[in-house]
Amino acid sequence: MAENVASQENQVSKHQEVGHKSLLQSDALYQYILETSVYPREPEPMKELRELTAKHPWNLMTTSADEGQFLNMLLKLINAKNTMEIGVYTGYSLLATALALPRDGKILAMDINKENYEEIGLPIIQKAGVAHKIDFREGPALPVLDLLVEDKNNHGTYDFIFVDADKDNYINYHKRIIELVKVGGVIGYDNTLWNGSVVAPPDAPLRKYVRYYRDFVLELNKALAADPRIEICMLPVGDGITLCRRIT
Repeated sequence: MAENVASQENQVSKHQEVGHKSLLQSDALYQYILETSVYPREPEPMKELRELTAKHPWNLMTTSADEGQFLNMLLKLINAKNTMEIGVYTGYSLLATALALPRDGKILAMDINKENYEEIGLPIIQKAGVAHKIDFREGPALPVLDLLVEDKNNHGTYDFIFVDADKDNYINYHKRIIELVKVGGVIGYDNTLWNGSVVAPPDAPLRKYVRYYRDFVLELNKALAADPRIEICMLPVGDGITLCRRIT
């Protein structure tokens, strides 16, 4: 009986939210990755923005440093030039993207609130000399996407699209951006492991927002796995990121 109770307690503890955004079970191992691989190579503007964002009351919304490093390298590997980002917050992942793109690269960035971006991220992005690459649009992304999809000239023109916004609209975003990303291009969906809650037992102690959005994340993961237009790879980086390469 005691063994069963202990096993249940261990199972629940695995699904408790951790202080960082990595799904690694060992804080020490995650810290090793940051100190050995991430922080020594983190560009100074990204470090400055990360440290400023950490002081913001909504800092859990930011992209983790290891994921920022991953995105920066990925964009260079695929030679991305025309990109899109849905969900900006203070702009850490946006800065990682802007630094990776060539000088004539472009990012269409959308967020319902420009205040955090303009007050925290934009001054650093301007100082880094990459603000000219960013076209920031304040407001819901879906109307903008609908206009883009209406014009056939926009179809297949984006090399990379990163989505880190309202999880209950991920499916709606996918229906539209799959038309906009080029064949061979990549879509990245953030938070697809959602604090590990995607495998949490029904009675696991989860925060209300985690429990609410979990079903939408599960719906997205199922839909992506069944979509014949893409190849997918789900990675345990940050809070989970699923890469989708369009093949048709």
